[in-house]
Amino acid sequence: MADTLVEMRKITKTFPGVVALDDVTFECRAAEVHAVVGENGAGKSTLMKILAGVYVPDSGEIVLGGETVRIPSPHAAQQLGVSIIYQELNLLPDLNVAQNVFLGRESRGPMGLVNEREQEAKAQEVLHRLGVDIDPRERLGRLSVAQQQMVEIAKALSLNARVVIMDEPSAALGGKDLEHLFEVIKALKQQGVGVIYISHRISEVFQIADRVTVFKDGKVVGTNKVSEIDRPSLVRMMIGRSLSETFPSRGDKMGEEVLRIEGLCVGNRLKDINLSVHAGEIVGISGLVGAGRTELAQAIFGTRRIEAGTVKVKGKKVAIGNPRRALRHRIGYLTEDRNVEGLVMGQSVKENAALPSLDQRQRWGVVDRKAEHEVVAAVSESLRLRAPSLGVDVENLSGGNRQKVVLAKWLISGPELLIFDEPSRGIDVGAKAEIWQLMRDLADQGKAVLMISSELPEVIGMSDRVVVMHRGQIVGEMAGGTATEEAVMMLATYGETRGR
Repeated sequence: MADTLVEMRKITKTFPGVVALDDVTFECRAAEVHAVVGENGAGKSTLMKILAGVYVPDSGEIVLGGETVRIPSPHAAQQLGVSIIYQELNLLPDLNVAQNVFLGRESRGPMGLVNEREQEAKAQEVLHRLGVDIDPRERLGRLSVAQQQMVEIAKALSLNARVVIMDEPSAALGGKDLEHLFEVIKALKQQGVGVIYISHRISEVFQIADRVTVFKDGKVVGTNKVSEIDRPSLVRMMIGRSLSETFPSRGDKMGEEVLRIEGLCVGNRLKDINLSVHAGEIVGISGLVGAGRTELAQAIFGTRRIEAGTVKVKGKKVAIGNPRRALRHRIGYLTEDRNVEGLVMGQSVKENAALPSLDQRQRWGVVDRKAEHEVVAAVSESLRLRAPSLGVDVENLSGGNRQKVVLAKWLISGPELLIFDEPSRGIDVGAKAEIWQLMRDLADQGKAVLMISSELPEVIGMSDRVVVMHRGQIVGEMAGGTATEEAVMMLATYGETRGR
């Protein structure tokens, strides 16, 4: 087709013992957003790394602009007009914006010196094309994650990219930042750029994509126009069952009250919060970005100072103040950013899982390694953790298995209340179902679960009660079985439902 930018024909790629891609054919057209979805290990990232020159295929061909090409390296891909933006941004925080955009391609004068003024002017021009208001002289480390992502996109445009691959670009974004990303993607489309958009967020596919290709077990299941497929059908293509079927049944055995918060205030972030969580139930906290959900979790866990109000654990008033005290009161917190706040990269599964409960297995400063191995192995087996060994570094695990390691470390410490902040962020649909079932199993075992989520289907599908926050306050509560996306969103957006 005349508007086809790139075709990948009959691509096969194997790694030792694994067929990552099996005879895969894929295309992206000019001025379109082509979403790529599938479970972890389905092959989508491997295919994109081949297009970006990170991997070389075992067989098959790549056609760019009607010509068959070889892409032996990332530099070769950039020369051919293909840029990839990874979830983990590839930028240098101590350099300014313009220096990052033109790193390795600096504007130089007759004497070989970098012409900073010319470079900044060029960076400003590219940022203007994206409709982004960022000073090219600003040090990158002072920008937000969303702004840094815009710099990555500007870098791709400065390379005259015809095809831009975005790997989970929205993982750390929400609210207006996410809306701005979508506006930038629309601007790229208007300039004739083809955008390949990898995402685990099914809702985004229907917001931004023109077509969607589903990968499973190294093969293409199918490609559809987004206008011609619905969400249940797309999920069924990915995992063989509908999303509604992946949510476990709600609990029916609510026990004693584990947590009660009365009149809690945190600066200008939280105002007069009243909340209770019982053993055996999952309470979901919904609200827009900035509503105060994470601040509430941090206050309960002791990483944010409470200025007024009381916290009771099993009817007893407590002063938490810091995470160590939270642990003593048997509270565990799975943070929103598992990679930065929940895990120690470069350390093993066993070292991470054992960390919060070291005191339980040491005497005179010496850790009982046998006991440590036994307890981690037992919990890992109960969570169905998939790892080559307990000694493997956590950074080598998938998102779903990393989340299980975070959960394991808290379960070993013996919590009665578990706080999950965005439990399924960056996890594929199949792994989400596993995490959801684990959460329900914990509640059925008598744990109290407080879940924060930006995904409305997750909040409604998982919660026994849904609590909605708006601008630092709780503005409504409803039973999980009766909550609807519209009712939750009305509360989250306006602080009240229609007709109230």
